[in-house]
Amino acid sequence: MRIKKPLVPILLILNGVIVGVLISSAIFAFTGYSLFAGTPRNVVPSDATGNTALTALAYSVLEQIRDDDFLALSQVAHPELGVVFTPYSTINLSTDRRFSADQIAMFDTDTTTYMWGVYNGSGEPMLLTPTEYFELFIPAESCLNASVIGVNQLVRSGNALENIADVFPNALFVDFHMPGSQEDTPEDYDWSSLRLGFEEYEGELRLVIIVHSRWTA
Repeated sequence: MRIKKPLVPILLILNGVIVGVLISSAIFAFTGYSLFAGTPRNVVPSDATGNTALTALAYSVLEQIRDDDFLALSQVAHPELGVVFTPYSTINLSTDRRFSADQIAMFDTDTTTYMWGVYNGSGEPMLLTPTEYFELFIPAESCLNASVIGVNQLVRSGNALENIADVFPNALFVDFHMPGSQEDTPEDYDWSSLRLGFEEYEGELRLVIIVHSRWTA
């Protein structure tokens, strides 16, 4: 049957929309980026670690931190490896602080001052309680509203070594990126990122590393 001429432009427009959607989907799949928050879950099966599941787990962890729900956070922490806290981009297992799941569960009442590393620039020892460290280096509220996230990819890096893939080669991670006040300019030095890394444990993904990244002097 012959298509009437008035229908031809409509069909061409619909065809263009479909092609555009397919191309956009292919780009996101190729780059590994996702902006999907998903329905938060505490733990996801390791055989369902697509962008959606991994990102939903990372958002769930951020919500636990925002709400100071350290008992819930301890339940997603790796039972054997614990969780490493890295204040500046480069992971150093010799100096970065590692806490077990049992220790994390007590963070809300733990007033102990720990050595977390040294401050960038001054080199002074970073002596903080868990609550103080979280306030300074784990901005969960801001990350929940991050404009860009990377799934198993770094959104941005500065002048420090980014070695999460080397130190935790089996980890899957989500990078929550917050652009600086002068985004896309050479003077944009106040950006920051928070990376949550997970490894498989008995068929589930468990938190092993939290990295705070930013430009360092």
